[in-house]
Amino acid sequence: MKSNDSYQENKANFRQAKILVIDDNNDQWLLIQKAMQEVLPEVTVVWVSETTQALLLLEEWQTQEWEIPKMILLDLYMPENSDGWNLLQQIKRMPSPCDRIPIVMLSASINKTDIRTAYELGVSSYLIKPIDFQDWIAYFQELRTYWWETVTLPPLQYKL
Repeated sequence: MKSNDSYQENKANFRQAKILVIDDNNDQWLLIQKAMQEVLPEVTVVWVSETTQALLLLEEWQTQEWEIPKMILLDLYMPENSDGWNLLQQIKRMPSPCDRIPIVMLSASINKTDIRTAYELGVSSYLIKPIDFQDWIAYFQELRTYWWETVTLPPLQYKL
């Protein structure tokens, strides 16, 4: 049983919670959006379909603490995997707090090299994209349980 203090700490993950979804596939986005609305209704979801859009948003948000997403869901193939790798590396080179945002790599790829490279480049998790809507629901229920209800995320710290 959780103490009230630890419950309140974990609840902090929901405060002003935002997830940035970076995926160039509109059909995948529609599934992700609908599943997230069902499972994480209190979370604001922002979608971009291009790597340049993602970088512009993150650069804009990096000085606005209330805008920083709690997590990034990044598609590897944007449309090529080199695009996903480049974006991941650019985010990891950004100033704090953007470089500390947990990044979950989403991909249809089950290639072991892709998985290994993703972790070597600093993703927090690598998840193979579900195929049908019910699997997306199950995926986001697990994501909610782990990232929002179990893990305690540190407050974002700005470096001056």
